[in-house]
Formats: sequence, structure tokens, C-alpha cells
Amino acid sequence: RSVVRRQHHKRHCTCTKEAKHERRFEARIGVVGSVHADRIDMLLLFETAAGFGLFKVLDEGKVREEKDLGKYFSTSDGANKLVKLKAFSKFDNTTDALAAATALVDSKLSKGLKKFLKKNVGEETLALADSKLGSIVKDKLGIDCIANGSVLELARGVRSQLSALVSEFSGQDLSPMSLGLAHSLSRYKLKFSPEKVDTMIIQAIGLLDDLDKELNTYAMRAREWYGWHFPEMSKIVTDNVDYAKTVKLMGTRECAAKTDFSDILPEEVETELKDASIISMGTEINEMDMLNIIQLCDQVISLSEYRTQLFEYLKSRMNAIAPNLTVLVGELVGARLIAHAGSLINLAKHPASTVQILGAEKALFRALKTKHETPKYGLIYHASLIGQSAPKFKGKISRVLAAKCSLAIRVDALSDSPDATIGIENRAKVSYRAIRTSWPPAIRGRTVQRKDLKHPSVAVSFERGPEKSLSLSGVPKVSLMHGPFERHSNIFLCLRGAYPILSKC
Repeated sequence: RSVVRRQHHKRHCTCTKEAKHERRFEARIGVVGSVHADRIDMLLLFETAAGFGLFKVLDEGKVREEKDLGKYFSTSDGANKLVKLKAFSKFDNTTDALAAATALVDSKLSKGLKKFLKKNVGEETLALADSKLGSIVKDKLGIDCIANGSVLELARGVRSQLSALVSEFSGQDLSPMSLGLAHSLSRYKLKFSPEKVDTMIIQAIGLLDDLDKELNTYAMRAREWYGWHFPEMSKIVTDNVDYAKTVKLMGTRECAAKTDFSDILPEEVETELKDASIISMGTEINEMDMLNIIQLCDQVISLSEYRTQLFEYLKSRMNAIAPNLTVLVGELVGARLIAHAGSLINLAKHPASTVQILGAEKALFRALKTKHETPKYGLIYHASLIGQSAPKFKGKISRVLAAKCSLAIRVDALSDSPDATIGIENRAKVSYRAIRTSWPPAIRGRTVQRKDLKHPSVAVSFERGPEKSLSLSGVPKVSLMHGPFERHSNIFLCLRGAYPILSKC
């Protein structure tokens, strides 16, 4: 054991850092004979736009020992002395080339490459440029693989002299093939990359929030500025855009009586505005002041019109990208969830509990730090389904809605066809759950003797049959129908204090 330890220590001290890295990787992927491999042939796997090629390395010692392999590929004769083509698998069409290139980008073993390696590689060592692909080849095919800096230098040299090494193709043939494959691969990535379309939603919702802030600032400034001249108008015209249009059309308050506001204001508001302009207590302003106020009103109107256009654009993008999420929570809440997560794929990776409190991170960490109750909802609180619920049931409905949203988001992110069927079904389920939660509990009946009643003259009887009936003397008959509402259809009965409350609504 001590002799083996000394030999290992000596070998460990003499090898360089690069050699240690190569030996560690080769041991990890199961390279057999990577150091003493004079008796084992080495094959280089090289991928091109035309197909896969296997090159036999004629002098393996140079590949393992030489650091600068580029000098052997300076000429075609030098390249032919170092490597030689053993087999070549040509792609039948552009579709096969695109599928193979996509698999190589993701470090996956395609079916065509798997058949090619099974047919042409036996006991040889396979040299690869991708270490992850080498691990997969070792696991699935049992072929010994090697991937290091020397292999990369060798592949770079083969690429420079490819037309000389592969007699079937010339440089003029490979160039358009490479260009066509590059265009196809780029189109494939753009088509199936969700980040590209998510960026539009993220930018649109961010700009929409900024526009709301700017529009509110400009509108408040216009009200305050024109309020010195006509202060009563702020309470009469409450809408900011209508206020700006009215100021632009009217000018000074003296012109209100002669101006027709029928296109902007309702008739009663127009009458009230004209009456208030006669008795207004505002100060007088000159033409220069009025001109600047009108220019500010133009900005408010312009921003409002652009905001409406941007919101329509956001609605169309959300319906195209995340239709199920849009049906459940609406365009604005759905877009804010996507923007907060970074992309639709990132949002799909979140569990329902995270979607529920997304946007309330500060409150969550503060509650965890102070050991108080954690928040029940975040951005999802602004959804219409939660807004329609009773305050004490908002937390429960938000949990149900977050669970359905999590399913809808994953369908939107991973489905090929934009279909809102899942969202419509889940919205109906959440709506039914919200209605059912607000129902009163069922009546827990018990037997009471007539002598124990405070008012025995009031008779109570239940009949069996397709419907349950409750009859009181002097009170119209009330029916409780069977069905899904049977258990929850409780009736609040109170005869002006003469009879106790039978059930609580």
C-alpha cells in the first residue's frame, strides 16, 4: 500500500494542471486506454451542414503530445497525413439537417447519429468536441470517448481543410449548405423561444404603468393650474380626460355659456357647468396663461389616446400568448405576473403557492422575520374573481385561483396551439367555489317536543317526496328543492319576534 501511495504521489506531482484536468474528465466518462492508446485507434466525429463525418487519426501521438496542431493543417497534404476520412453520413434534406443540428446544440444524441456510430465505431476511441455528448454516447452505446483541448484543435484543423479531406464536397457546395442550415436553425429558435414574445408583454405593461403615472401627474397639474381660474369645475367634471377636453374647447370660463359640450359631457353636467361659470369666484388669466394650459391639456389627451392604443395592443398579445391565464385573471394581472417572473417559462416553473404571493415578497419576508402571519395574496389580489368575493373569503379564493392559474400558465407555456378551453373551465370552477363558499352552513336539525315550544300554536311539518316543504300556520308554503343546492338552501324565518330564529343566513 505504501509503494502504491508513493507511485501515485510521484505521478501526481510531475503532471501539469492541464493533464490532471484531462485525466479527471477521461476517468469520469470512462475512457479506456486514453494515455497508453497506441494499440487502440482514434476516430474523430465531425459534424457539417452536409452530414456527419468520421475521421481516422493516423498519428495519435501527435494529437496527444503536440499542443500546436494548427501547423499540420496549414496545407492539404499535411492534413491528409494526420487524418483520413473513414465514413460519411449525408443528410437527405434540410429537415434532417435541422433536427440533427438542434440535437447537437442541446447536447442530445439524435437517431441518425446513433445509427451512424453503431455502424462505424467498434473498439476505437471516439474523439468529440462536446463533453456532455460524450457522456451520453458512453452511457447509451458503450463507446469510449475523449474530449479535451487537443480534440478541439484537431476539429478546428479539419474544418479548415474540409474540402480537401472530403472529396464529395467542395467549398462552393458547403458554403450555401451552411448558410441555409444557419437560417433554418435561427428561424427554429425564434419560433419556439418564448422569451422573444414575453419581452413584448413585459415592455408593454411597464410602459402602461409609466403612462398611468405620467397621465395622472399631468391631469392633476392641469386641474390645479386651471382651478385658479375656474375652481368649481373640478367637482363638476370628475374625469381627467373629459376635464382636459372641456378646458381645450371652452377656453376661459366666460365662453362656457356659448360653447356646446354635448360631445363631451352629459346634458345635466353641461347645464351645471354653465351655471357655475356665471357665479365663479376664480381669478382672471391672460391669453398667454390660457395658451400654456391648453397645451398641457393637449398632452393629457394625447397620452390618454396612446394609453388606450397600448392597452388594446397588450390585450391582443396576452390573448395570443397566454389565453388561459388571461381568461382567469385578466390582461393586466396576467401581464404583471409574467413581468414579475421574467418570462412565461419562468412563471410556469413556480408552484401555485408562489404564484399566490408573487409581488408580496417584502410583506412575506417581514412576516417571516417577525414571526407573524404570512400574506395571503400578492398581484393576484387585483383579479376580478377575488374582488367579487367577501373579505373573509378572499384568502381562500386566492388560493384556489392560484392553483388554477398555475395549471393555465403551464398549458400556455408548453402548448403548441393557443386555446383558452382550460382557462374557461377553471374560471367556472373558481366561480362556483366562490359562490359555494359564501353559502351559509347546513341546518343541523333536532327533535323538539311540542310542549317545550314557546309558541306551540305554530306548527312545523316536513313532507317527504321530490321536494321538502316547510309549512307554518298563517305563513305561505316555502319549498326547498332537491339538487346541488339542497344542503345549502337555508331559510331565515322570523315572525316579527313571535317565533325564534330557525336558521341563520
